[in-house]
Amino acid sequence: MPLALLALAVGAFGIGTTEFVMMGLLPEVADDLHISIPVAGHLVSAYALGVVIGAPLLAAATARMSRRKVLIALMLLFVAGNAFSAFAPDYHWLLAARFLSGLPHGAFFGVGAVVATGLVTPERKARSVSLMFLGLTVANIVGVPVATLMGQHMGWRSTFLGVSVIGLLAVVSLALLVPHDGTSAPAAGLRGELAALRSLPVWLALGTTVAGFGALFAAYSYITPMLTDAAGYADSSVTLLLALFGVGATAGNLLGGRLADRSMRGTLFGGLVSLAVVLALFPVLMGTAWSAALAVVLLGTASFVTSSPLLLMVMEKASSAPSLASSANQAAFNLANAGGAWVGGLALAAGFGVTSPAVVGAGLAVLGLGVAGVAYAVDRRRRVVPGRERVVASHVPELSESVHH
Repeated sequence: MPLALLALAVGAFGIGTTEFVMMGLLPEVADDLHISIPVAGHLVSAYALGVVIGAPLLAAATARMSRRKVLIALMLLFVAGNAFSAFAPDYHWLLAARFLSGLPHGAFFGVGAVVATGLVTPERKARSVSLMFLGLTVANIVGVPVATLMGQHMGWRSTFLGVSVIGLLAVVSLALLVPHDGTSAPAAGLRGELAALRSLPVWLALGTTVAGFGALFAAYSYITPMLTDAAGYADSSVTLLLALFGVGATAGNLLGGRLADRSMRGTLFGGLVSLAVVLALFPVLMGTAWSAALAVVLLGTASFVTSSPLLLMVMEKASSAPSLASSANQAAFNLANAGGAWVGGLALAAGFGVTSPAVVGAGLAVLGLGVAGVAYAVDRRRRVVPGRERVVASHVPELSESVHH
């Protein structure tokens, strides 16, 4: 695998760290800025909003630029947002800084996925994407716990300065390792890029992402009370258990990349079925300490097996605008984050028990499986229409062939 994938992984590591570390620093931020924890929670939402807005807009606006230059520019914007967060004088400035930090998130992964798949042979495309996302999953094992401890002992501002340094390392890595390229994007302009998202298969693929990862976040958003109230763990043990989730996510991401190169649809269907089963078993698995730890690992593995095939499917369906499509997939991921947490919270508020969000998540995984099934049926129907199969194959032959496995 090319060394350029290492540069993309470093950027992903920084992004993954800053995305999730705020959740662990809410008490420190709230105390320092003299706000309540619920108000501080809006800082998490501000970042997610930045991702949703910035992902498609920045990807479309930079479609005709050199992708290497775009990646470097996006990471510099990321550095600026985190440095701004470190020196924000009050809550409102920090809110704006978090929004700014989220803007380059989706576009970086979107453009990075196009660069990663262009660096390897067709039969290694999914693995190249999984190696880029390796930085994101490893951030949950190392980056987030270390950054949280740094913020708790040295002040929360030091965390964002540290993330800014990681971003600068990513800029240097991208400049040194990513090969120079031309403007390889289509010349259709912004309107043409946005037009690529009008097709039904693209929206079905994005819908699968929202439902599939919504299943994850319905449970993961409330994993701490499940571990403490149901499984009996002490609060001090939760950080280590969340690192186990990162281990499972890393394993699932790498496994999904290898399997998707053999069968993209099979990996997607298998991952969603596994996720539904794991979440449905959560009420039982949370009954003992050892099985609860196993459940956390399995949740990470089952959910991230689908990350590479979902991204590649969206890129396939919008083959004339792959950067925009993969960026839109990141926006869908963050919508899943917000929507899954909201639906899981409804189950808790209704009094169905501390593990009820996981059961809701199992239902969302089944919904995602249904959307993926509809997408498969639509693809099959389109292939039997005279002249359609040749058009599909001419865009992305390697991906089209993988669908038949």
